[in-house]
Amino acid sequence: MDDRRTFIKKSGLIASAFGLQGMAAFPLNLNTLSQPKISLAQWSLHRALESRQTKAEDFASVARNDYGIEAVEYVNSFYKEDGTNELFWKQMRERADNEGVKSLLIMVDNEGELGNPDKESRKQAVENHFKWIHACKLLGGHSIRINAFGSGDRDSLRDALADGLGQLAEYGGKEGINILIENHGLHTSDAGFIVEIIKAVNHPYLGTLPDFGNWCLNTEWGSTQNKECSQVYDPLKGVAQFLPYAKGVSAKSYAFNEQGFESLIDYPGLLGLVKNSEYQGYIGIEYEGIGLSEAAGIRATKTLIERVWRDLEN
Repeated sequence: MDDRRTFIKKSGLIASAFGLQGMAAFPLNLNTLSQPKISLAQWSLHRALESRQTKAEDFASVARNDYGIEAVEYVNSFYKEDGTNELFWKQMRERADNEGVKSLLIMVDNEGELGNPDKESRKQAVENHFKWIHACKLLGGHSIRINAFGSGDRDSLRDALADGLGQLAEYGGKEGINILIENHGLHTSDAGFIVEIIKAVNHPYLGTLPDFGNWCLNTEWGSTQNKECSQVYDPLKGVAQFLPYAKGVSAKSYAFNEQGFESLIDYPGLLGLVKNSEYQGYIGIEYEGIGLSEAAGIRATKTLIERVWRDLEN
């Protein structure tokens, strides 16, 4: 199947899929970038980092010298012991600066539920994120990516998340650091639900980081790898709903066919949405597959992004 034609056909259906109001947020050809700005998400190297084959402190150097990528996105799990170490983060910024690499954001996991139904537990989760806001600021980054997890019935969860995310956005705003919600499974992959909460909070420092994968509604973390998920939110619809609030985009990749296209994710359709939006930020490579080595998966994803972006011009 001709993937570019598939994209064109799908683009023509977006108006009917999302309605006129949805399309108003995505007029054609608003993105002025002739070349995509590509960053590297640290999770792409998680196996090498967990085995210490690659040192987390060397991430900026690896991105620049091994892959020719000049912007990076960190993951807090590789720096648990250094969360509050200001000297460490200043040195990390110096390392990145010396390589000519921009540090964009820190992806934050396992710091408590920002939508916890218990007020005190929710407050503690909010405060647990403060150290990563400070670390990101020392790095010269613009955002932390959080998980909008919680529990309870839908109305209670909506209220709890609005409170927790509102508190964190208020704190982040004072420090000049954005709070970004990523689709990471369960209700966080219900983009319509999350957008309701963003609108309710109504804070300029609360936004999104749409991930091309992670749209599973009945599994935490939301992986749709191998198409085993039984309840999947439409990725095209979800990315379209998140893009007006996006300050980052995660180009998840799992597997590639013989033509070099991602075999599980509609890259032409999803990158087409990004290109036809007002989004001007970086597209972060996040290879999560097992069929290729991490190095090969990163390179294949980078090549695919550049190829599809170029094809969308024609």
